[in-house]
Amino acid sequence: MSTMHSMMFRRVALTAAIAFAITGCGGAREKPTASQPAAAASPWPDVSWPLTADPALEKRIDELLATMTVEEKVGQLVQGDIASITPEDVRKYRLGSVLAGGNSDPGGKYDATPAQWLAQADAFYEASMDVSQGGKAIPILYGIDAVHGQSNIVGATLFPHNIGLGAMRNPELMRRIGEVTAIETRTTGMEWAFGPTVAVPQDDRWGRTYEGYSESPEVVASYAGVMVEGLQGKVGSQEFLDGTRVIASAKHFLGDGGTTGGKDQGDTAVDEATLVRIHAAGYPTAIAAGAQTVMASFNSVNGVRMHGNKPFLTDALKGRMQFGGFVVGDWNGHGQIPGCKNDDCPATINAGLDMAMAPDSWKGFYETTLAAAKAGTISKERLDDAVRRILRVKFRLGLFEAGKPSQRTVGGKFELLGAPEHRAIARQAVRESLVLLKNNGGVLPLQPKQRILVAGDGANDVGKQSGGWTLNWQGTGTKRSDFPNADSIYEGIAAQAKAAGGNAELSIEGKYTAKPDVAIVVFGENPYAEFQGDLPNLLYKPGNDVDLELIKRLKAEGIPVVAVFLSGRPLWMNREINAADAFVAAWLPGSEGAGIADVLLRKADGSVQHDFKGKLSFSWPRTATQYANNVGQKDYDPLFAFGFGLTYADKGTLAALPEVSGIEGEQSAGGVYFAKGKPSLGLAMQLSNAGQAGMPATTVPVALADGSLSLAAVDHKAQEDGRRLTWTGSKPASWLLVSGKPLDVTRESNGDVQLQLTVRRDSAVTAPVWLGVGCGDGCSGRVDLQKTLAAIPQGEWKVVGVPLKCFVAAGADVSKLVQVPVLESGAALQLSVSRIALGALNEAEATVACPAK
Repeated sequence: MSTMHSMMFRRVALTAAIAFAITGCGGAREKPTASQPAAAASPWPDVSWPLTADPALEKRIDELLATMTVEEKVGQLVQGDIASITPEDVRKYRLGSVLAGGNSDPGGKYDATPAQWLAQADAFYEASMDVSQGGKAIPILYGIDAVHGQSNIVGATLFPHNIGLGAMRNPELMRRIGEVTAIETRTTGMEWAFGPTVAVPQDDRWGRTYEGYSESPEVVASYAGVMVEGLQGKVGSQEFLDGTRVIASAKHFLGDGGTTGGKDQGDTAVDEATLVRIHAAGYPTAIAAGAQTVMASFNSVNGVRMHGNKPFLTDALKGRMQFGGFVVGDWNGHGQIPGCKNDDCPATINAGLDMAMAPDSWKGFYETTLAAAKAGTISKERLDDAVRRILRVKFRLGLFEAGKPSQRTVGGKFELLGAPEHRAIARQAVRESLVLLKNNGGVLPLQPKQRILVAGDGANDVGKQSGGWTLNWQGTGTKRSDFPNADSIYEGIAAQAKAAGGNAELSIEGKYTAKPDVAIVVFGENPYAEFQGDLPNLLYKPGNDVDLELIKRLKAEGIPVVAVFLSGRPLWMNREINAADAFVAAWLPGSEGAGIADVLLRKADGSVQHDFKGKLSFSWPRTATQYANNVGQKDYDPLFAFGFGLTYADKGTLAALPEVSGIEGEQSAGGVYFAKGKPSLGLAMQLSNAGQAGMPATTVPVALADGSLSLAAVDHKAQEDGRRLTWTGSKPASWLLVSGKPLDVTRESNGDVQLQLTVRRDSAVTAPVWLGVGCGDGCSGRVDLQKTLAAIPQGEWKVVGVPLKCFVAAGADVSKLVQVPVLESGAALQLSVSRIALGALNEAEATVACPAK
């Protein structure tokens, strides 16, 4: 079969009775005969899998498969996370794969060295090949979220996130980005990148919007295949899956960008034709490029979870679209299928999943899957098909002959991490991704010889400009030294200004020693990933006008202002756009902040260095409620249309924009339950004990009638922004936040998300201090904070985190919480609290261990 590079949306009339034959090479489909009745056209595209059957390869697979026990076969279907699995586990259970999740690192250190990563990869490989305890030597696959470069590793090249790459409209540059990502991933020992993401986001409130190239299916389709070829090499060429390449994983199949309300892991309620036309757009080109894996999505389609959707995973993907690789799951995604649990779900294998991502549930999943295989619940044919697909990929990749990762082509060549030629490619991507929305008075490009003030909290923060999936899952808690091969935006501007004889002064707050000729204010969203980035609307930082006030103050002082906005999606910010003279959407540019200076600053001789090339890949909202207004839709009416982007040749004058957002009333940040001395909207604060339940605590000071618990104001970062709780110890009493409607944090409990309290211990801790969540009798759970609180210094504010899964283990039904949280003590205690919110593992300064089961 030949490789195909067109969109391939050919609709072929087939009878509904045609069965999809899933053969060993993933491909041969039955063809309709003249005697078969005509049927309605299928919306699913015809795709040709580009790899022809290899008899020698199939013989090797047959011979190995014939010798494997059912235990060994089941082991190949299981993928565990490095935070929950050891090389000894791989050796014992003969597992097929491991992954490094966003918060999983060698030794639990987010800043582990490249050498430590490689040594760990060697250890897992050697365990998989060790037959001293019996079993077959089958090399393990090591996967990692290399979603914008090898972004888990200190020193790696960090490319712009996909939303910025989509603005480039440069498929060939995408191919080079894939090549660099593959090389740097192989350098540290992994051979499987979980990308590209080929979602087509349709609602910008979705926390993963920046992982999508565009709201346009055509743009996504134009990138998917070339990115796969960049990662894997071109099918038929000598570099295909060689020692410098990795296997790709097109994700997330299917409909992840179309969920109702932009809710991550939610339901995509559309007809099948729309689902295929929009959300499947990237898969034909990815499959035609030979993508070796496809990752199933968390979301459901019309109520059916994708991890259990046989018509889509088996019939459509493996059958109609002839996908010949294997299907891998997402993080415990199988556990969301009705009737399944994280550690027990034969239904997902029967639906067409070939390898389950069971990060912390791998052992239980292995045992229940083995039992299902032996009982026939999973047929021998389905088990062998899944194993065959996995083995075929491993053989194609040459793992059986490759040796341990440190001995492979680029293994251990750490000089390739952030190599100058790699950074040059990323810097080009930054330049081409910038979108100019406003340039009143032709303030841009700037003369570098003048005095330039660089302000804003994004000016000198590589972590912020890189966004989520950077050294850890949420991309938070990093420091400048974590990015040795990077330039902040300020550093890039300062270097070019100095070289031209000018001066760039850094001041986050916008203060200066001498009045500048111009100010560049860099600001935007703080890093986030997945559901922690979901928004209720598209307001930029509701209730926080610090960036707007900075721009306005500088303007009032007679200083022209260029706004550089860092974000993972377009947001309603007409006030900031109005206040600035020029406005640049810089997205999340990654490690090469100097690429911004390349476009904003002229050459020393006054000529233009680089013009703006970026064009919006997502429509910019007219109001904060216009979150699903996409190109091609009826009544399409954005503020800046898809494809908009000024150049220096354009007249960049923009008239004043309306400053009515469309949102009324006070707004709260998502996932925050208590801040600035009061509960978030929809929550009420109460004090309670056995004799006085649910007493409102709307003002301070306040106390229960018997004095067992009192509440007073306390200062943390601002006047009275915290509350001091004082228990006398006369009887158990609780401080709690109560929701007017049930809160569902099921998806947040699937992983390392924590309920985090910013607290100050103001007394000794002599007895259990219970932190709980609840929804009534029989569905609440709590954990004891005594040991953790006692260990933090008295009088110092600290962030204490409790993984949500701890509450689940303690019996809480986190799908319908009405108490978030409950803080109870039966002994004398004084404790101050300034913030309660959901947060990432690395944001906590002290983490409470889940109680032993």
